Amino acid sequence: MSQDDLTSDPETPLNTDTSGTIKTGESRPSWDVYFLEITEQVAKRSTCLRRKVGALLAKDKRILATGYNGAPVGLRHCSEVGCLREDREIASGEHHELCRGLHAEQNAIIQAALHGIKIQEATIYTTHQPCVLCAKMLVNAGIKRIVYRDSYPDQLAESILREAKTKLVHFKE
Repeated sequence: MSQDDLTSDPETPLNTDTSGTIKTGESRPSWDVYFLEITEQVAKRSTCLRRKVGALLAKDKRILATGYNGAPVGLRHCSEVGCLREDREIASGEHHELCRGLHAEQNAIIQAALHGIKIQEATIYTTHQPCVLCAKMLVNAGIKRIVYRDSYPDQLAESILREAKTKLVHFKE
C-alpha cells in the first residue's frame, strides 16, 4: 500500500465548533491535519530564539520519530547563551553552519537512527518548508513526501527535491 493510500485528503477541513473542538459524531481530521497539528506541539520544545520548528516522521499511519530545532544534547541552549546568528546579524537562510542548533528535520532523522527506526519511504511533516541542508538529508534518508505549513523560500532546496522526485506539499488550511 502506498503512502498516498494511507493519507486522507489534506483539503478536508476539520469539522469543529467555534472553540476548535471536533464535534461528536462528526468527521475526524485527515492524517495530514493530525500529524501537522502534532508538529505544532513538537515545535514548542524548540529552544531557538528566531523560529520554533517541529518535525514528525510518519509511515503507515504511525509516528516514527519527532524533532525540533535546538542545541545538541548536553550543550547549553540558545535561550541560555544567546543567538550567534542574531549577534552577527546573519540573515535567515544564509550561513547555516553559523548556528549552535540542529534543525527539526535533522533531529527527527537522528532520533530515528538512534533508536534503529527505518524511515525510508516515510513522510515528514514540518511546521516550515525544509532548507537546502535538510532537503539533501531527507533525499538521502529516502523520504518520499514532505508536508509543510509555513513557507521558507529556498529555491535550491525545491530544485533538489524536484530532481529527486520527492513530493513537496504546502498544506494550506
